[in-house]
Formats: sequence, structure tokens, C-alpha cells
Amino acid sequence: MSETYTLPIGPLHVALEEPMYFDIKVEGETVQGVELAAGHVHRGMEALAMHRNYFQNITLTERVCSLCSNSHPATFCMAVENLAGIEVPMRAQYLRVIADEVKRIASHLFNVGIMAHLTGFDSLFMHAMEVRELMQDAKEGVYGNRMNLGQCTIGGTRTDIDADIARFLRGQLEALKPQLAELYGVFERDPLIRTRTRGIGLLSEQEAKLHAVVGPVARASGVAYDLRRKAPYAAYDELRFEVQSDTAGDVHSRALLRLREAVESISIVEQCLDQMPEGPVKSEGFVAVPAGESVARTEAPRGELIYYLRSDGSDTPQRLKWRVPTYMNWEALQVMMAGCQVADIPLIVNSIDPCISCTER
Repeated sequence: MSETYTLPIGPLHVALEEPMYFDIKVEGETVQGVELAAGHVHRGMEALAMHRNYFQNITLTERVCSLCSNSHPATFCMAVENLAGIEVPMRAQYLRVIADEVKRIASHLFNVGIMAHLTGFDSLFMHAMEVRELMQDAKEGVYGNRMNLGQCTIGGTRTDIDADIARFLRGQLEALKPQLAELYGVFERDPLIRTRTRGIGLLSEQEAKLHAVVGPVARASGVAYDLRRKAPYAAYDELRFEVQSDTAGDVHSRALLRLREAVESISIVEQCLDQMPEGPVKSEGFVAVPAGESVARTEAPRGELIYYLRSDGSDTPQRLKWRVPTYMNWEALQVMMAGCQVADIPLIVNSIDPCISCTER
């Protein structure tokens, strides 16, 4: 005889140590429905941005989230530059791409590492985090910081890369290549990983489009949408890379796709180091931000990130609003979890790489 009941999970996050609340309708061990409740740690950062000048807001937006802490200030700076008509030097555009891709590799490795932990494969989790240290060291060696790079500024970048630093960065990438290949093989073929993740958390291409999911979640369901290709910014239109996609739409395919994207990111950084022109890394002088509105979009590690800026001509934004990838992806959890087992819930949640820190800005 079956019994239906409601299983409360949260507000401590079921996959990451962040607060989010789920009401899970369960029949036996099978999930029949999911209701999400957010807002437990809303930080009011958008309101705070209206009390900071444009340069202070670079620091503020870096602290929206640690894993994509370069994507937020870069997108904010682009919104300001679009409105003020500031032309960013080409060398700075390449430097911005390098910072973005280094962060993307580190973010993707963190997510697949957590996935291994949730399957109970803790030695693989520790190995993934050990591999990720190559990028953490690269961040520290190039930018002086392991988390918030502090790279972007309005009109360009704060840090240049000379020949010695470029050699160091290339060395880190070379060391990463075989490690990524080994990790991919384990995630692709290990029986435990395959048993726990294949066919779990399914999201069809039709449902992905219906819920307008973004980033690796969309691409693993056959929606090959990547802003770096669809609407190139910075120096992406001068770089060769393949937009990764899959049609399986399950937890396993999302993890493999992130590892393939990390490989593409290595190639992108190497191209930047080869092609980067000489010249200044930021525009000269200060241009006042006029009254008006602007929008900027980038492809953050978790997907499309949008910044909306409205100015009244003063030195502080009249309104600054950002839409983060997790906001678009978490409604689709209701589809991914329908019919799954209770034990699979953490894996499915982790597979969308949720960031409550971004969403509860």
C-alpha cells in the first residue's frame, strides 16, 4: 500500500551549504512533486549598489558570488561602458576573456567534484579538487587572489600579463590537460558514477526550451545556446572554440559537458596568449556616465548573466539589476525531480550548479 507525504528539505541546501527550501511530495521513495521557496538570505545588494559610485560597485559586484566573481564585475563594467560610450582597448578585451575562462575552469571542476562527493566517491571528489588547485594557483600567480580576481575595471583591466606570467599560465594549463583527460575518463566510465547519474534528473530539449534554462543545463539537453558564440563580446569573435552540447539531458551529461567546456577554455586561454595585441589595458581619462539605460550580457560559468543599468547622470546608478543563471534554471528542477528517488535529489540539485549567493543578491 502506497503512502503519499510531504518531505521538507531545507532551508539548508541539500547539495551545497546554502539555504534553499524544498517541499517534496513523496510516494514511497518516489518524488511526485516539488515546491521551492527562496529568499532566506536576501542581501539587498541591488539596493546597496544605488548608494555606491560606479567604481565602488565593481568591488560590490565582485562579491555577489565567489565562483563567478569575475563575470559579475565584467558584465557590470560592460553595461557602464555601453552607456558611457567607453571604448575598451583590444588587449584588455583579451585579458578579460582569459580571466573569464580561468574562472570557468575552476567553477566547472568545483561542480563535478561536488557531484563525486554526493555519489559517495570521495576519493574522486578530493582528486577533482586537487586538479582544481592548478587553476587556483594560476589565479593567485596571475592576479594575486585565489577567489576574487579584482581584474576588471571600467574601461579595461587592472592587471596586464607579461612574458613571465604568460609562461607560468601556459605551464599551469599544460599540467591541467592530462589531469582533465583522466578525470573525464573516470566520470565517463566509472560504474558507480554511471549508475548514480545516468538517466537521473532528465530534462528534454522541449522542456529546456519551455523553462528557458541556460548554460550547461540547456546545452546538455540539446539547446546549444552560448552567448560567447550567439552574441560575442570582449574578444570572443576572434577566437575558435566549439560550443559543447549533448542530448541526454541527465546528471551524467551535465557533468561531462562541463569537463569538455573546461578543455575548450584551455584552448581559448592559449589562443588569447598567442593573439593578444600589444597596447594599453584600459582607456585613458574618465568619462562621466550620462543619463540613460543600458544592458550587458555575458556567458558566466552557469549560463547567461544579464546586467541592467539606469543612470540619472550622477556618479551612482539610479537602478542596477542583474539576472543570474540559477534564477532561470531552478524552476526546471520540478521537471528533473518528477519521478526520481529521494536519494537522487541532492545529485539533481547539484547538476544545475545552483548558486544561492547569486540568486539571493
